[in-house]
Amino acid sequence: MLQQDTAFNWRKFAITAAGVAGAVVAVEAIFNRDTRDPLTVAERSLLNDSFKYTGGGLVLTALAARNLFRSGFAFRLMSANPWMVLGVSLVGSIGTMMGTIYTAPENTVQKHLFWLGFNACQAATLSPLFFFSPAILSRAALYTVGVVGSISYVGATATNDKYLNLGGPLLAGVTVVALSSLAPMLLPSMGMRSLMIAESISLYGGLALFGGFVLYDTQKILKHARLAEQGIMKADPIKESISLELDMINIFIRLVQILAMQGNRKK
Repeated sequence: MLQQDTAFNWRKFAITAAGVAGAVVAVEAIFNRDTRDPLTVAERSLLNDSFKYTGGGLVLTALAARNLFRSGFAFRLMSANPWMVLGVSLVGSIGTMMGTIYTAPENTVQKHLFWLGFNACQAATLSPLFFFSPAILSRAALYTVGVVGSISYVGATATNDKYLNLGGPLLAGVTVVALSSLAPMLLPSMGMRSLMIAESISLYGGLALFGGFVLYDTQKILKHARLAEQGIMKADPIKESISLELDMINIFIRLVQILAMQGNRKK
């Protein structure tokens, strides 16, 4: 029985991997008909360094969140006042994020301390996700890597600044998604149908929204690399990684919720 379950899980992951690969090809064919010249050394360097910090930050966040969950922190967090949790997490995350962004790149120690603090705040907020099964978390992580990898590839190979005009609409979309996420807390008397609509906007609208942010942030990194090459600004991969990390976390959270909902429907 155990061998059958293991074989089934491997088949499921193989199908998922094939789907991710197919998605890369499809996204590239649809959104990237006009491609640019190969990346310059400066562009490739800043993009690679930014993704290295993004990956490192996500690994640190995942490990810290797992340890916090095992220590019982997630149970205490879930039983606390939701408004207090929201307020503390916002203050901590925004404070460390702004510290990371506005600390000069040459101030290495302070910048890395703020960066570590930012990842610690993300870990504390995400620790309750470990209540979900490992299978859901691993599938969501694989999907997230596939989605972000394919979209960032499109952004990196598209013509210069092609998607930078998405900034305004994306920020407007954040407001809509944020309000739909907070709707159950702000309006507890909402009807079931209204709650389902708000949840769909938060999940599926948020998934599309943060996919757009990956596209935008990838092209923003390349633009900053060109500006740094011209001496107009300094290259700052840690600062660039913050946006990408937030994009991936938001995509991951929504995929976990969607996969969990699909699993519940099958029961």
